[in-house]
Amino acid sequence: MRKTRSDKPDIPLLNPPNLEPNKAPAQKRALQTYELILQVTAELLAEVGVERLSTNLVCKRAGLTPPALYRYFPNKYALLHELGVRMMNAQNVLIERYLTPDVMLDPVDTLHPALVQLFITTYQITLETTGGIWITRAMNAIPTLQEVRLLSHQAVTEETQMRLMALHPDTNADQVRITVRLSVELMYSAIEMLFDDPNLDRQRVAETTAWVVYDMFDRIGLVKRAA
Repeated sequence: MRKTRSDKPDIPLLNPPNLEPNKAPAQKRALQTYELILQVTAELLAEVGVERLSTNLVCKRAGLTPPALYRYFPNKYALLHELGVRMMNAQNVLIERYLTPDVMLDPVDTLHPALVQLFITTYQITLETTGGIWITRAMNAIPTLQEVRLLSHQAVTEETQMRLMALHPDTNADQVRITVRLSVELMYSAIEMLFDDPNLDRQRVAETTAWVVYDMFDRIGLVKRAA
């Protein structure tokens, strides 16, 4: 289900219209079917990958007829889209947890450790999400799904830029945005590198990536120096 809150979320949830489910479940049984379809899709994705995944395979594994699946999802890309949105939303909320005002106001001793933990936790969410690695690859490789990744990275960039500008109002906003966006792309690329080459040391990759981001922030005056 979509995340709902009484107040506006700091990072917008993703909801692009082009691959939306055909019908949102309203009743308990329909919701169970909806979630079963997504669970089975993720399991199959982890087993067979994107190319071999099909709605027929999902129906067979879930014990559903094709019309029952198509009632909610028009094709396999809509299934992948929903899985991608959910995983990226789970990763986006980590900004609130790790890049707090206290961390960013006095970052000499706090920013690098926070960036390391942000990296590792984002990696863990992808790793622990059923089919997470393949969901990530699909969002990079399939044009119709790239919007999920793009919107997510834009949302994280905008939220982080807003937080930084509130703390450093005299810093050039365009430079902050470029620096943050590069940082987001760098961290996700490094995470994907770990999945492509599992022999790499995760902790060292996280720490090295965090230092690169830290240095970029430092160069534009976002790292407070001790008196």
